[in-house]
Amino acid sequence: MTWTISPEPYDSPVAAALWRAYYTEVSDRWYLLHEGRRTDPAELEREIAATTGSELAPPTGRLFVGRYDGEPAGCAGVRLLEPDTAELTRVFVYERLRGKGGAPLLVAAAEEAARALGARRLILDTRGDLVEARALYARLGFTETEPHNDDIYAEHWFRKDLALN
Repeated sequence: MTWTISPEPYDSPVAAALWRAYYTEVSDRWYLLHEGRRTDPAELEREIAATTGSELAPPTGRLFVGRYDGEPAGCAGVRLLEPDTAELTRVFVYERLRGKGGAPLLVAAAEEAARALGARRLILDTRGDLVEARALYARLGFTETEPHNDDIYAEHWFRKDLALN
């Protein structure tokens, strides 16, 4: 079983299915932690529809899909925020396939795309309850920093300086 990573249009059926899985998981985790319930289905549908991912389209963004043994298994996106700064977003791997090496490959593809876009640094934010994500970013050389945005769900901010090839 092997991973392949390739660019994917943000609005493809594969990207839509991965976005739905990602958003459902992080939303349910937040509501279970804070309110003891899963996300209201109507709210889930509104939020999924409202966040198209168009910021991950070329020329200033990219979305990558990881396939495990040919099946869509995860994704990672990158978008240019400023001429020298890109944001890593939508890093996700289906739970059943975590620990099999896909997330580092997805992040590496996003880092390479950020470099190609001219970025010298990659930033991201995440929540406190997403401990697996925070551990992944630390393993991949990201360092925790002061806040770089005021997103109401952001609790941890990371940065990685990118060496230009």
